[in-house]
Formats: sequence, structure tokens, C-alpha cells
Amino acid sequence: MTVLLIFGLAILLAAIVPGPDFAMVVRNTVMSGRGSGMWTALGIGLGIAVWVVATSVGLAALLAASAIAFTVVKLAGAVYLVYLGVRAIITAIRERRRPAAEIALDRGMSSWAAFRSGLLCNLLNPKAVVLFTALMPQFLGTGGDWSVIAELAAVGTAVSGGFYLLLANLIGLMRKVLERPRVRAWLNGVTGAVMVTLGIRVAAN
Repeated sequence: MTVLLIFGLAILLAAIVPGPDFAMVVRNTVMSGRGSGMWTALGIGLGIAVWVVATSVGLAALLAASAIAFTVVKLAGAVYLVYLGVRAIITAIRERRRPAAEIALDRGMSSWAAFRSGLLCNLLNPKAVVLFTALMPQFLGTGGDWSVIAELAAVGTAVSGGFYLLLANLIGLMRKVLERPRVRAWLNGVTGAVMVTLGIRVAAN
């Protein structure tokens, strides 16, 4: 139990530090509402489980050891972040010119699209490779007990997904403010710029 608590705390600290996952939840919640933000959070949670299992069987270590494979993952993640950031900026420009009634009728992304965006954002984050390659051996030791792996995956998913679910709901509480065209445009522009910046930093590092 102590090991699981320490692991959960490590995952929580990683989630709290603003990064691609944080920006993705904010972006989707602002653009499409609390529901989309929550589905994004669930996608990120599944991504954590995938990383725990992948690290446990050596896939993440292989990526970290292979310069070519790591570069491919890094560039794919960077391109994805820049793409989403540019889309958010374009949306911000368009929404400044749209009537509030028209924006209110906009259903935004589907649940699957939101879930997929959270999952891909997490899986294409090269920092996750480094994090879990360094973190998992501390909790697995030299063994590969699947019951332990399953427990760590469940804790990681619950902690990370729970944090981002909370974030999506907190942003959702400000729904009335966020429905204002100028506010939506401003937030989309800011989150878009943050994602583009993160993508460029990922590619450059």
C-alpha cells in the first residue's frame, strides 16, 4: 500500500505540472464543454495505463535506448501539438466574428474525438518515455509480477484521470463566462499558443 501511495503521488505531481496533457484538457473543455474535457481526461488516464504496461515489458526502455525511435515519437508528438495549437488559434480568430447564439449551438467535438485526443496527446509525449523509464524500475524492482503491474496501472490511471476530471469540471463551472465570444476566443488563442510553444519545445529538446 505504501508503494502504491508513493507511486500515486509521483503521478499526481507529474500531472499538476502544466504540460501537453494539461493544455489538452483546458483546450477541449473551453472549445467543446465539460463533457469533452472529461472524455479527454479519461483518454489521458488510459494513456498512463499503457505507459505503465509498456515500461514494464520494456517497450519504453527500448524507445529511450533507440535514438531513432525516440526522435520519431518526439517529432510526432511535436507535430500533433502544433497542429492542435494552430487549429485552436484559427478557431479563436473565427469565433471573434461569430454571434454568441451561433457559438452556443455549436456541439463541438464528439466524445470519441475528445477521448482520442487525450490518449494520443499522452502517448505521443516524449517526456512520458523518460518519466516512466526512470520511475517504473523503482516500483517493479527486477521482477515483472503482473498483479503489481496491474495495480500500478490502475493507480496511475485513477490519479491522473481523476486530476484531469477535476480540472475539466472546475473549468466547466465557469461555463457562463466561457460562453462569451470574446472570452472563448481569448482562451482558445492562449491555449493554442501554449500548445504550439510546447510542440516547438518538444521538437527542439
